[in-house]
Parts: sequence; C-alpha cells; structure tokens
Amino acid sequence: MAQHWVAKEWGTPENWELVTTDVPAPGPGEITVRVHAAGVNPADRKHVASHPSTGSGSGPQFPVPIGYEVAGEITAIGPGTVIGSGPAEIGDEVIAFRIRGGYATEVTIPAEKAFAKPTTLTHAAAANLLLVGTTAAEMLSVTKAEAGETILLHGASGAVGVSVLQQAAHRGIRVVGTASEARFDEVRRFGGIPIVYGDGLAQRARDAAGTEFVAALDAVGTDEAVDVSVELVADRDRIVTIAAPARAKSSGIRWIAGSLPESTRFRDSIRGDLVDLAQQGLLDVPVARTYPLADAIEATRFLAEGHPGGKIALIP
Repeated sequence: MAQHWVAKEWGTPENWELVTTDVPAPGPGEITVRVHAAGVNPADRKHVASHPSTGSGSGPQFPVPIGYEVAGEITAIGPGTVIGSGPAEIGDEVIAFRIRGGYATEVTIPAEKAFAKPTTLTHAAAANLLLVGTTAAEMLSVTKAEAGETILLHGASGAVGVSVLQQAAHRGIRVVGTASEARFDEVRRFGGIPIVYGDGLAQRARDAAGTEFVAALDAVGTDEAVDVSVELVADRDRIVTIAAPARAKSSGIRWIAGSLPESTRFRDSIRGDLVDLAQQGLLDVPVARTYPLADAIEATRFLAEGHPGGKIALIP
C-alpha cells in the first residue's frame, strides 16, 4: 500500500486528498520506485486548477494523481526492462520525469522516464532537476544562443533562471539577468551579471552588457519583461517567454510550454544530457525548503505566494 495525493475535481490544492492505494506491480517497460523526494512545481497545481476553455480535449480524467518528478529507489522491475539511462537493478537510486503521481510514497512508472540519480545531488535537489532543467534547455535551444553571445534573462534568480544561468555558462554564453538586489549574489554565483528590474531597465541592461543582445529569455511574464526584450533584441524569433502566452501572440515572440507537443518532444530528448551535467557537477539545484508529504498543500501554497529562494521538495 502507498499514500499519494490526488485531485478529485477542478480547483485549488485545498481540494486535494491524500489517499491510500495499492501500488501495481510493474509490467514490461515499467519500474516501481520508493519515493525519497518529490519535486514541487507550479505546474502541479496549474494542471488541475480549472477546466480548459479552449482546445479539443476535455482535460484530465479525475481523480488525477499529482506530481511530475521524483527521486527515489527502485523496488521492483518489470520483465526485460531497462530505464532511460540503461540497465538497472532493484535498490538503484533514480530520478524520474515526466511522470504521473509523484506526490507519493511509492509509484509505478514507465521505465524510460527514469535515470540513474546523480550522486552529486541530494534526493531533494535531484527530484527538482528535470522540470526546470528541460524548460531552461528549451529556452536556450529555441533562441539559438551560442558561445560568445550575450543574452538577456528575465527572472535570473528563479528556479528556471538559475538553470538557464548554469547551462549558459557551460556553453560559454554570457547572461545579463534581472533579479531583486537581495538575489544578486545568487545570480553571480551561477555566472550571470545581475541587474535590478523596474524603471530604466532597458538602459541598465545595455550598460551591463556593453554589447548587443542577440536573444532574450522571459521567465517572469511581466509586460516590462516583454517590452524590454522587444526593445533590445532585433530578431523577435530569438525572444522566448514561458509565462506570457498572450503577449507572445500579440508581440510576435515565441512561447513555449511543457503541454505543447514540440516542447514535450524536446524536453524528453534532453533529460539524459542534463542528468550527465549534474553528475559532472555542472548543474546544481538550490533547495529552499522541504516538507513532509502530508504537508503538500502547505508546500504548494508557499510556492504560489512568493519567491521561495530555491526549489521545494516533499519528503515521504
């Protein structure tokens, strides 16, 4: 038997329930993982927040298991099965993304979604590596940022921003990133040049860069972020947002999201590369807080209410 969080209807996490269920034995191509940490992401609550008003689908079928990524230990392996990173055995530590039902004590998942856990990361950090990491990787990919170029990053001290900074540094890309002054050291820690957002942002960005920006990455979704990006980057195809889809459409810039098929394909394809970077010590995941699994609602509320200063994990 295992505990896991489910949404039984559309709404906020206050409507979620912690239930006890049997864990199905893994079949061919599946493994069962005892969860040591579950990553907490804004997408967890957004997925079941409200019924979609557009599109041909009717949304998920309730009850919906919550949570997209975990770190843990293999407790069972289906016949003839290998995981995403290769052969595995019972007892091996793994991380997994994108799965269904990560807010749990144990879960059976498709084996191809699991990878050997980087030994450089704690379980709490490893459980938060891939959702933000694949998002950051796609932002850099679609803007075609290359070594020696300078890019503008809005939200440089946030979870996605910190991953962008590290991946950009690894590629030799120079990043000027917006943040509050209290978070400047965090931006510098990961190789960025921090500037404060607010009035006069475009000129501060120019002064900090000392050269032209070839691309802009928006991880905050404010009008300021989009407006300044459009002002500073000539090629709108090299401006991307993950947080302002309406502005992307009206301004002619790019919007990406994990729910889009093209984004899903890219993010799935890059998981192994990010795990390798983490294993080499080139990709860290700052963790701000951990919560017991039973406190999942409080954890999602804390994430939604402000700037946590790092990732959040649930510990069963």
